Amino acid sequence: MNIEYVDTMWHMNISSVLTLAIAGIMALIGYKIVERVGFLRKYCIPAPVVGGFIVMLINLLGHSTNTFVINFDNAYQSFFMLAFFTTVGLGASFNLLKIGGKALIIYWLLSSFLAVMQNTVGVTVGNAIGLDAAYSLLASAIPLVGGHGAALSYGTTFQEMGYEAGPLVGAASATYGLISAVLIGGPLARHLIEKYRLKPSGVLETMHEDVLEVNQGEKTLTAFDILANVTMILLSMGLGQIISQWIGDLIGMQFPEYVGAMLVAVIVRNVYDRFEFFNFNYDLIDRIGDVALNLYLSMAMISMALWELSGLFGGVIIVLVVNTIVTVLLVYFLSFKVLGKDYDAAVMIAGQIGHGLGATPTAMVNMNTITQRYGPSHKAYIIVPIVGAFLVDIIYQPVTIWFISQFVQ
Repeated sequence: MNIEYVDTMWHMNISSVLTLAIAGIMALIGYKIVERVGFLRKYCIPAPVVGGFIVMLINLLGHSTNTFVINFDNAYQSFFMLAFFTTVGLGASFNLLKIGGKALIIYWLLSSFLAVMQNTVGVTVGNAIGLDAAYSLLASAIPLVGGHGAALSYGTTFQEMGYEAGPLVGAASATYGLISAVLIGGPLARHLIEKYRLKPSGVLETMHEDVLEVNQGEKTLTAFDILANVTMILLSMGLGQIISQWIGDLIGMQFPEYVGAMLVAVIVRNVYDRFEFFNFNYDLIDRIGDVALNLYLSMAMISMALWELSGLFGGVIIVLVVNTIVTVLLVYFLSFKVLGKDYDAAVMIAGQIGHGLGATPTAMVNMNTITQRYGPSHKAYIIVPIVGAFLVDIIYQPVTIWFISQFVQ
C-alpha cells in the first residue's frame, strides 16, 4: 500500500493482497450485520453486498469532500470468479443435467426474450426522449445482460464511432445493474416464496440418491484428498482459459474464460463419475465455491466508484429505470408462471434477475441467499449458470449487433 497526494486529494493505493484481505473482512462484517438486522435478513440481501456498501460509502464520502480516494487493485477478482464457476461445473453430473431438460430450454428462451425486450425498450424510450441510440443501447441489454465486460467492449466501439462517453456510460450502467440486481433479486424471490408458501420439492433427492451420494464423497478427507480436489479446480481453470481462447479465435470474438472453465469442469466431473480416480468430495467443492463467490462479489463491491454514476445523465438513467421495471414485471408475471410457479421457479427468478440486470455471479449470489434460508434447489443451480454464463449470449449477442446496425449511425 502507498499513499500519495495528487490533485488536492490523498490517494490510498491498496495492493492486490490487501484488497483481497479487506474484501474478506467486509464479507465477514456483512454476515454479522445481516444476522443482527432483521430487515436485511428478511429480504435476503447478500452479506458481501452489505459489507461492500460500507467501503463504497466511505470512498464516496472521501471523493465527495475532495479529501481522499481509495484505489483497490482487483488482480484476484477474475481468479475467484473463475474458481467459482469451475466449482459449479464440477457439480454438474450428466445424470443431474438431464433433469434440466425442458426447463432449461424454457429458461433459456425466457432469458433471451428478456434481453431482446431490454434492447427494444432502450431504443424506444431513447427515441422518445431524444437520446442517441448508442447511449440507449448502453443502458439496455449490453450492460444489463452482458455486464461490465460487454459494456466496456461495446462502449469502446461506440467511442470509436464518435460517441465519446461510450465507455463511461457503459461502465456506469453496468454498475447500476449490478447493484439493482442484488437489491431486487433476493427480495423478489422471497416475496414469491412467502406469498405462495413454496417449499423445496425434494424430488431430486428422492429420484437421484445415487448421484447425490457420489456428490458427497467420503466424509473423512486426508490432506492428499483435499489437495486432489483443489488441484482439479485449478486444472479445470487453467484448461478452461485455453479452451476459451481457442473458441474465441474460432468465432472471431471474445469468449468468456469462466464459461470455458465451467465446460472443462463438467467434463472432469463426468470422467470422474466413470472412473473415480480420486476421492471427489462435493461438499468440499461446494464450500470452496461459496468462499470464491463471496470474495469475488465483495471485491467487486468495495472497488465500485459510486461517483461514476453521476455520468448517467438524465436520458440514460430514464432508460435504465424503465428497463429495470420492465425486467422485473416480465420476470414476475411471465417467467415465474411459465417455469411452474413452484419453489424451483422462485429460486430461478432470483437468478434471472441476477444475470438479467447484473451478471451471472450476481445470479448465483441471489440464489445462494435464498437457498441458505429456504432450502436447496438443484434444478436452479443446474439451469441458471449454464444459461446466464453462455447460452443467453447465443441469442443476445447477434440481436444486439442487429440493433446496432439498424439504429446506431
